[in-house]
Amino acid sequence: MDTQPRIIRLHTNDNVVVARSEFDAGKTFESELVTNEAIPAGHKIATTKIDKNQPVRKYDQIIGFASCDIASGEHVHEHNMTYADFERDYQFGVGRNDATIVPDEERRTFQGIRRANGAAATRNYIGVISTVNCSATVAKKVADFFNSETLSEYPNVDGVVALTHGWGCGTGTREGQLMVQRCVGGFARHPNFAGMVLIGLGCEVLQMKLLTDRENLVVSDTLQTYIIQDAGARAALEQGIDSVKQMLPIANQATREPIPAIELTLALECGGSDAYSGISANPGLGAAADLLIKEGGTACLAETPEIYGAEHLLTRRAVSKEVGEKLVERVRWWEEYTRKNDTVLNNNPAPGNKAGGLTTILEKSLGAVAKGGTTTLMDVYEYAMPITSKGFVFMDTPGYDPVSVTGMVAGGANIACFSTGRGSVFGSKPTPCIKLATNSEMYNRMSEDMDVNCGVVVDGDASIDELGEIIFEKILATASGELSQSELFGLGDLEFLPWAAGATL
Repeated sequence: MDTQPRIIRLHTNDNVVVARSEFDAGKTFESELVTNEAIPAGHKIATTKIDKNQPVRKYDQIIGFASCDIASGEHVHEHNMTYADFERDYQFGVGRNDATIVPDEERRTFQGIRRANGAAATRNYIGVISTVNCSATVAKKVADFFNSETLSEYPNVDGVVALTHGWGCGTGTREGQLMVQRCVGGFARHPNFAGMVLIGLGCEVLQMKLLTDRENLVVSDTLQTYIIQDAGARAALEQGIDSVKQMLPIANQATREPIPAIELTLALECGGSDAYSGISANPGLGAAADLLIKEGGTACLAETPEIYGAEHLLTRRAVSKEVGEKLVERVRWWEEYTRKNDTVLNNNPAPGNKAGGLTTILEKSLGAVAKGGTTTLMDVYEYAMPITSKGFVFMDTPGYDPVSVTGMVAGGANIACFSTGRGSVFGSKPTPCIKLATNSEMYNRMSEDMDVNCGVVVDGDASIDELGEIIFEKILATASGELSQSELFGLGDLEFLPWAAGATL
């Protein structure tokens, strides 16, 4: 017999609870309260009468306002709750929580690869990047030449991957061009690549020399550049293949050795979220992020549209007013950006999010912020900028998962965790991605796509802290070479998607 409560109460001040399983009408919950209609699993139930225009509270935070009178026991969702803006007190730095770093003799390690420049790698790829969409096919053909049979002589090489994209001369603004430039440059420098071939067309806005100069990319045995217009597509293809062939023996010399966890930079992402995301996987990932930060490492939260309405929880943790204001500035940029494009930030949640019990962006954001743990916010970065600070940081990215993770990897993330409630099958290269399922039902249904079942928290079989330990150990194991489910399936080539903000002209 199931002895676990069928509802989840997140705070004593909340006026809604979450249904742990489906409720029929007339069922008792919280001792004496009764449902007055059927409630889907993961959805909200009112625990008291909520008058029209009064706030609906979850996580002890406002997640929306009643659009009509809501009775106790009633299903609370988009039919009777709406988004409305309200003033927030940013209280810069009042909740600062500096992490206590583990003594040197107790530091955890992973089996990583030490590059010649001192950087720490978790994977050992050779990359082929197109600087513009016009060179994408040539780049892909170079990588396609190297199949499993071709690479059998090089067991220490994880693969040859083509990273192509849709950006070109008529795409984006000056700001968008810089975003793409930073992405290409960041991937070209990424320690998880032992070698890199850059292929351009020749007449594009982002000229190869401009790119290499701005991004401090120096041609060497392990970094080569080719322009198709110099000799044609077939010649560039042959040159690219020859370059990779020369890089393979060099890359194959890589060996793994113990490296302190301080050298891990963790990308924090969520997608295909449901109401359990903010209850299990996201706070569990936050607990793991705290553990990594205590080791001296870095954890990067992103997706600015998906912290919208909860940014005050992060500004409270800012190391300084200046850092807090950098975050608010990015939020204001997004408000203006969406206004110019005739949309609003509350267009998110998506239909799948809503089916999973999420109603407003405020509710989604409060759950998303939980991925960032509890420690001090050390810095805020614009999209795809190099991440240089240790500890908890934030990067301004869209909520679109491939674009967001591309930015963080370009910034230097060498490991990623991705929480999902509906069942995303995202993967990334060259940075391995660990998939965290928010609920046991989805985990069991998609076990070949998920790495960790965070539904154990919802089921009452583990605490958030225990889940954090499980995720942290999985991070170290994956960083040491253990393949994630996304890697086993071969995901990650097509998920390279730089953000180019602005119009296509």
